[in-house]
Parts: sequence; C-alpha cells; structure tokens
Amino acid sequence: MATAEGTSSAIAEPRVDKGLKAGALGLVSTTVMGVASTAPAYSLAATLGFIVVVVGLGAPIVAVLAFIPIFLTSIGYSELNKADPDCGTTFTWATRAFGPRTGWAGGWAIIAADVLVMASLAQVAGQYVFLLFGAHGIGENTTSGWVLLVGVVWIVAMTYICYRGIEVSAMFQRILLSIELVILLGFSVTALIRVGTGHHPPTSIHPAWSWFNPFGISSFSAFVSGLVLMLFIYWGWDTAVAVNEETKNPNKTPGQAAILSTFILLVTYVLVIVAAQAFAGIGSTGTGLGNSGNADVLSVLGDGVFGTHGIGLFLARLLVLMVLTSAAASTQTTILPTARTTLSMATYRAIPKVFASMHPRYLTPTVSTLAMGGVSILLYIGFNYLSGGAVISDAVTAIGLYIAFYYGLTGFACGWYYRKTLTSSARNLWMRGILPVLGGVIMYAAGAWSIWEDWDVATGNSYTSWLMPFWPHWYIGGVFVIAFVSALIGLIAGIWTRFTMPGFFKGETLTRATPTLVPEQP
Repeated sequence: MATAEGTSSAIAEPRVDKGLKAGALGLVSTTVMGVASTAPAYSLAATLGFIVVVVGLGAPIVAVLAFIPIFLTSIGYSELNKADPDCGTTFTWATRAFGPRTGWAGGWAIIAADVLVMASLAQVAGQYVFLLFGAHGIGENTTSGWVLLVGVVWIVAMTYICYRGIEVSAMFQRILLSIELVILLGFSVTALIRVGTGHHPPTSIHPAWSWFNPFGISSFSAFVSGLVLMLFIYWGWDTAVAVNEETKNPNKTPGQAAILSTFILLVTYVLVIVAAQAFAGIGSTGTGLGNSGNADVLSVLGDGVFGTHGIGLFLARLLVLMVLTSAAASTQTTILPTARTTLSMATYRAIPKVFASMHPRYLTPTVSTLAMGGVSILLYIGFNYLSGGAVISDAVTAIGLYIAFYYGLTGFACGWYYRKTLTSSARNLWMRGILPVLGGVIMYAAGAWSIWEDWDVATGNSYTSWLMPFWPHWYIGGVFVIAFVSALIGLIAGIWTRFTMPGFFKGETLTRATPTLVPEQP
C-alpha cells in the first residue's frame, strides 16, 4: 500500500477497495489502451487539415515538437503512479500535492475534456458508417438525423462494452488497434512510393528536410496555434494510467505503458503526416490538405493512394473503416478513464457516493460508466442542432485548454510531491523534478496562448461566436465560450459539493498521508 514519503501517519480512514478487477491487464493490453484512446486514424482525419492550414509544410516538425511536452508529462505520470497507483490520477495526485481544491479542479478538467470530445467521436462514427457504404449524401451531412441516430447508437454500444468489463474492452481494443496501425502504415508506405515513382496527383510534393525546420513556419503565432492543435491528436495516452488499478503490476506497468504509448504515437503521426503531405500537397483545391471542402484527410486520400478498383478499392474502404472504428474505439476508451476518475472522486467523497457503485460480476463502475454515456448522448444531441453542428468542432478545439491544464498540473504535482527527495540523486532531480515541471510549464504556456486565441474571433479559431448582449458588445469565439461555460459548471459543482460533502474539502478523506485505496493484487 503506497503512502506519501516523509509525512505523518494517515488519517483514520477505513481501507476500502474500489472494487475494480486487479491484475486484468498486462503491459501490452495497457499500452493498447493508451494508444487506442488517442484514436490515431480519427485524430489525423479530423485535425491534420486544420494544422496544415495554420503551419503549412511545418506540420511534421510541429508533430515532433508537440511530442516533447507530452513525453515530459508522461514521465510525471509514471513517477507519480509509482507512489500512488490510483485510478483518479491527476485528481488524486494534485489533491495530495496541492490540496483538495486544486485536486478537484484537476478531476473536473478530465471530466470536461472527455465529455466535450464525445460529440465529435460520435459524429465521426455516425458519418463514417454511411461513407463506408457509399452513402455520401447522408455521410457528408453533419446535421443528418440518420447520422445523429447512428452516433447515439455508437455511444450506447461503447458504453455497454465498458460496462461489461475491462478485459472485454481490452480484447476489443487490441484487435481494432492492430488493424488500424497496419492500415495506416500501408497507407503511408504506398503514398510515399507513389510520390517517389511518379504515380501521384499534380499537387504532390517531394518530402524535404525543410519540413522539419520550425523557423520555416510563417509566424510564432502560427507555430503555437499548430502546437495546441497537435496536442489534441496526442491526447488520450493517459488512459494507460487511468486503468492502473486493473493492471498486473500497478506501480510499474501503467507508467511504462504511458511512455511507450507516446513513442508509438510519435512514429505513427510523423510517418502519416509526411506521407499525406507529400502525396496531397497543402493546396486549398482538389485533394490538397488545405482544402476546407474535404470532410477529412484520410477519406479523401484513400481512393487516390490505393486506387478505385480491385484490391485498391478494398484497401480504400478499409481505411475509411479504420477511421470509423478508431472513433468508435476512442469513444469506448474515453468512457473508461472518465468513469474511473469519477469512481475515485466518489470513493474519496469528492462527489456523491453513488458514483462509486460497482457491478458485482463485471467489477466495473456502473453509475459512473452509465452516467458518462448518458451525459455524452445529451450533449451530442444538443451540439448537433446548435449552429448546424459547428459547435461540435468548437468543442473539440476547446478541449485543448483542459488538456493543457490537467497534463500540466500533473507535471507540477510530480515536482512538488517529491520535492523533499529531489536532491537525493541525479535521477530523482531530473525524472521527478526538472523534466515533469518543464512539461507543465510548456503545457501552461500553450494553454494561456490558447485562451487568448480562442477569445478573439478574428483569429479564425472558432466556427461559432457569441455576441455579448451588454456593453461592450464584443464578439467572443465559440471555443472560448464553451471552455468558459464548462469551467463555470465545474465551479458551481465544486461549490455545491463543498457544502454538501465538506469532508473532502476539509482534508478528512484524502490528504498526502491517506493510504491509496486500491484492490488487493491476486
């Protein structure tokens, strides 16, 4: 049982398991969870076009540089997990390091980010079902009732899989991710071969080392905007740590899986981005990545790269299927960590105890899982009808602020949690102090920049805007509005729990000295 170092004895708190199934996942399954949560195919399909518009040919170097704060933050996750393998992750660690208010804010940031992204995941899954079968009239209509219906069904299906148990979820993810990575590799290699042999569209360009020169990007503003967008396509690997209590070695395996996941994502993203950029070019017409008329990158390029006949047509359709299953799989692995965050918060009495309810047979958080699915459906339906579905795109962009907040908070929590032993060795100084904190600084700098960019409608970051009905009657970007409203709801919820469940906020249920409440290992 892990406790914080150098502290007084723990507060008298009954030791209660959360009820999760211990020892269910090994290193491979946990790594699969981390990579699948990021949804490589979906993330690239939905985001690469926007990144290219912002940074031009600099997309590959932005992918590399965005990896740096992600990697540094993953070190913080790994180190904190060694001391406290709790499925609440940032919520638990920030509470131990900085106190209940900061910890609660970290937990809310995880919940807000996961809930906001669900509408986009369901939307993509809904559209791709019809695109897969050639029903482009329906699939390309973001506000189609049929797309909405299928998206809701996807959320229900993925919620059920999460409800049934972690091992079912892991098996499902392993199959989908294996096929997804193989198809993305085949797409990249085929695209590069076509460019190299001259069998490519006229917009193609040959790869160049200048694509990896950050100083070739038009402006610092463009660079930071691209960096924030790129953080989104890396987001999700922390699911590997959120399932820590269900791994075979909870103090070690989740941290290793988190770091390994980030490297797999780096290689995958750089390869696919270089291949797609070379094959399609960055123009604003035809198959160019800068063409805003393209629904997404991969569905447009599939036919061009693989062909439209025979095995090529099959592979092109398989690529579309991979984006569909990637979004669907990510829907599942978004529900998983959120349900475990709320499970941990309920266990330590930071939210109503009902969210700690467990299924006696499946050993999964029942109320937390079902509530995540239900809230996601309601928001998806609402977002779908607001501004022709454009709010869904703004919600995805707004997630960047919450990602930066709780990833960065984890980096800072790591440095502060271990502050008394940082000078005991060079390893501790770097791995528990300098590197995680540096990751936090970069995350917060990117988040602060994002706040300004999202506030200002003139930056073009938002698809929607809000006119203040009172002086000074500013137009505010929809991304900022969504992020602000989400934070406001979190503040109200925090105040409510402060008065209805004061124990947590008084430090009676979770402090630096409280034992970690995890299942016993078999």
